[in-house]
Amino acid sequence: MADHHDHDRYREFEDERVTSPMQPFTTGQVLTGAVVAAVGIALAFGLPFLF
Repeated sequence: MADHHDHDRYREFEDERVTSPMQPFTTGQVLTGAVVAAVGIALAFGLPFLF
C-alpha cells in the first residue's frame, strides 16, 4: 500500500514559506505605497465633495 502521507516530495520550494510582513522592504516601496494611498484617499473623499 502506498504511503500517502509523504508530502515532502510535493514541495515546490526547498526553503520555508515567508509571508509578506516578514519580508524586508525598501524606502522606495514605502513611498510608492504612501502615494497610492494618498491618491486613493483623495479620490474616495475628494470626488464626492466636488459633486
